[in-house]
Amino acid sequence: MAITSLLVVLKFLMILFSAGWVLLWLLKPTEVWTRKWKEAEESATATVFGYNGLNFAVYTFPVIALAMAGIIYLELTRKEPRSRQTRSPAKALSNPLIVNSYLGVISAIEILTVLLFILSLAWTFYSRVSNDFNKMVPMKNLKLNTWQYKSYRVSIRFGLLAEACLALLLLPILRGLAIFQLLGVQFEASVRYHVWLGTTMILFAFLHGAGNIFMWGVKHQIQDEMWKWQKTGRIYLAGEITLVTGLVIWITSLPQIRRKKFEVFYYTHHLYIVFLLFFLFHGGDRHFYTVFAGIFLFSLDKLFRIIQSRPETCIVAARIFPCKAIELILPKDPRLVYTPTSTIFIKIPSISTLQWHSFSLSSSSNIDEHTMSVIIRCDGWWTSSLYSLVQAGPGSHDKQMKCLPVAVEGPYGPASLDFLRYDSLLLIAGGIGITPLLSILHEIDSIRNGSIGRFPAQVQLIYVVKKSQDICLLDSVLPLLLNQASEQFHPKVKVFVTQEQSSATKGEILDEFSRIETTNFDRQYSNYAPQKIGNSLFVAAIVGFSSIMFIILLSCFNRASLHTGKKKASKQKHPSSVIDIFLLCSFAVAIMSGALVAIGLRWRRLKKELPPTYQKHGKEFKPSSTERHQALEEIEIHFGARPDFQEIFCQFPNETGESNVGVLVCGPETMKESVASMCRLRSECIRKKPRFCFHSLTFNL
Repeated sequence: MAITSLLVVLKFLMILFSAGWVLLWLLKPTEVWTRKWKEAEESATATVFGYNGLNFAVYTFPVIALAMAGIIYLELTRKEPRSRQTRSPAKALSNPLIVNSYLGVISAIEILTVLLFILSLAWTFYSRVSNDFNKMVPMKNLKLNTWQYKSYRVSIRFGLLAEACLALLLLPILRGLAIFQLLGVQFEASVRYHVWLGTTMILFAFLHGAGNIFMWGVKHQIQDEMWKWQKTGRIYLAGEITLVTGLVIWITSLPQIRRKKFEVFYYTHHLYIVFLLFFLFHGGDRHFYTVFAGIFLFSLDKLFRIIQSRPETCIVAARIFPCKAIELILPKDPRLVYTPTSTIFIKIPSISTLQWHSFSLSSSSNIDEHTMSVIIRCDGWWTSSLYSLVQAGPGSHDKQMKCLPVAVEGPYGPASLDFLRYDSLLLIAGGIGITPLLSILHEIDSIRNGSIGRFPAQVQLIYVVKKSQDICLLDSVLPLLLNQASEQFHPKVKVFVTQEQSSATKGEILDEFSRIETTNFDRQYSNYAPQKIGNSLFVAAIVGFSSIMFIILLSCFNRASLHTGKKKASKQKHPSSVIDIFLLCSFAVAIMSGALVAIGLRWRRLKKELPPTYQKHGKEFKPSSTERHQALEEIEIHFGARPDFQEIFCQFPNETGESNVGVLVCGPETMKESVASMCRLRSECIRKKPRFCFHSLTFNL
């Protein structure tokens, strides 16, 4: 009862903080707000905290408070008992509404959110431009006529639209402090919102910069204005560096470059530090506070991730599949619990000391208390290097290879087990996309064995592969097919082999399973098992502590440098870059103070605890040939054809009865679009049960 009441209070606070911040952005471009805000800043200048404290409290703190409340809320919801949830109207809005090869799959709620965001940008732009035109003041230094002045003011206001996009840009890619998780959006899904916001921001920033340069060119003042580093006001040169850096980041993140030259995309994306630094110098501290919340949370989130990934651990074992894929078995603290479809980030220093790569977990923490597993398709340079390292080990599983150090960050996953609310599940995977669906099957099996709550009674897996040897990736779930006749859980598996016309015999497929090799690694180098950085209260307290430190440092600066007296305070002039540098120093000290507290408490916790006693992983890596053959008999295999989703969707209700069906797909974009189109078609044509609810698990960075 106490937890339920606390959840209600936290939900109310989160709604209050969110509504207040949105209302702030709607009021900001109005004349009333501008006049009242100017008066408030003048009053705050003479106080201990100064106008900096006022800007931080109004523009930055609501988002930080939302993140703190959200961290605690998500932790408490995990402690709530699992129950079958009813279908809500909001869930209906998450079904596909637009399916397009260029735009992808977009739901109704996403379209509604985008439209509201566009309306807010249009309102901001209209209010600012109309106020500028009503109060036309000639530019003495540029000597502009009417149309030139209007064009100049329009280009200036495009900068404010870019600023609004920047305020939200970093929020979708938070991992440990994920605000979007409050909306039920996982990290891999929210990445595309980061892409949308980044593209929109660059567009407005380009219009902003191009408009200014065009006006300078009209008056033949490009050389004079372009290289200016003003002591006060907008620093033009800093803005140009910001724009060029942003364009480089955006161009190298295009799919054509990101997929073929991932290293180029990865390293150029770290130019965001340069981008944000010069944005501060260009826009000034007052504009910086409007986007500071995302930067503050992202920096803390980044430091938390670095701390969690230390110290390094060692890979327990690896399985080599004949389809050039490997399964890494990593150690895990028994207290580290994660939900299915979670992802982890891995860095292997022997391959690259900087690159982190994300992979979906294929295991369940309810079954494997001491280990967690990921399956990796080895196609690119990094994964091929990893494959070579593992393959270089001894072929026999009873021998051990030298330790292979690895840094692990995560896991990051959904806060709740939403797939359990469905009566039936239709799982569709293509290639390596089977990985997160394996974790779902393991989770349902663990719930069935433990008799914990209800679970989908009917589960069907559609697995599309190119070659028959790819079927061996199902090895870990073969035991689920052996005893299904005597159990309540009845998973049905249909495999479609698209690039082989001739049907391979069960014996030939069985030979592919027998070629799976296991390599065990020596773990004497590190006995550390990855664990969380701390509980939710611990993380929320550090976020609050860092915020307080920042405010204290700002007040110290205000008293020491700016607050020389009430009469002179408002007239005192300081170079804007000096104020910006101190803001950066205050920010760095506050963030590092929070990081030091996290490091100290984590070191104390690790020192008190005994090293984890490693046990052999509970998985049986080599089931007998007879068991595999029996399990393969339960799999329906089709050669030389792709799945007919229309037929599958028509037959599935007859096999499961009238129910709510959860459709989870993970695979290529074309597969995801085909399944989404069928879900949309079925929801349009059938107003009664069964209802197909579409969920995409595709992870594509």
